[in-house]
Amino acid sequence: MDWLVLSDAEWTAIHLSLRISVVAMLASLPFGILVAMALARGRFWGKSLLNGIVHLPLILPPVVTGFILLILFGRRGPVGSFLSDWFGIVLSFRWTGAALACAVMGFPLMVRSIRLSIEAVDRRLEEAAGTLGASPLWVFATVTLPLILPGVIAGMILSFAKAMGEFGATITFVSNIPGETQTLSAAIYTFTQVPGGDLGAMRLTIVAIVISMAALLASEFMARLVGRRIEVE
Repeated sequence: MDWLVLSDAEWTAIHLSLRISVVAMLASLPFGILVAMALARGRFWGKSLLNGIVHLPLILPPVVTGFILLILFGRRGPVGSFLSDWFGIVLSFRWTGAALACAVMGFPLMVRSIRLSIEAVDRRLEEAAGTLGASPLWVFATVTLPLILPGVIAGMILSFAKAMGEFGATITFVSNIPGETQTLSAAIYTFTQVPGGDLGAMRLTIVAIVISMAALLASEFMARLVGRRIEVE
């Protein structure tokens, strides 16, 4: 069973993937809720365009998405040079850039899940709270958000799972640097490219399956727990 023992480099790739996935999920959550609310309830010019832009990463090859991020957020890109010159923030070839790439790739899944939950909310409940003098923000926090919480949780888990498995956009934008940007998927790919790397790839594949299953089970458990709480209330 010695072949199941993970090396330090493999543990580093696992820890880095978990950190990148969590950061990507949490950083995109506020934007995901805002965009989902705009698409579900908003009436404005360009709504179809916004919807298309949000879901574009699902249609484009991941390498194309990574290349676009490199053009925009690279050191010489319009956004990347601004962040570097004014705030000292460098995203290209850094783990933070990997988090950005993962957030972009998982964002459509998060938005879609939250949007479906928002569209399923009975507007009369919100209107009733509004007639009692509650502000729109308070109505959202006390009525809408608890009702859409299962969808929010599902969107978070989908975003996390997508980030854990992301490869094309990440390796194009931040490369495959051990200890800095080499995620679980990139480490598996590296093992498959060297002689005798099959065992290492198998170990990390098993780890990836375990993490993904744990995330799905946690999503189901939390969604049921929130659903029961809403029914009781």
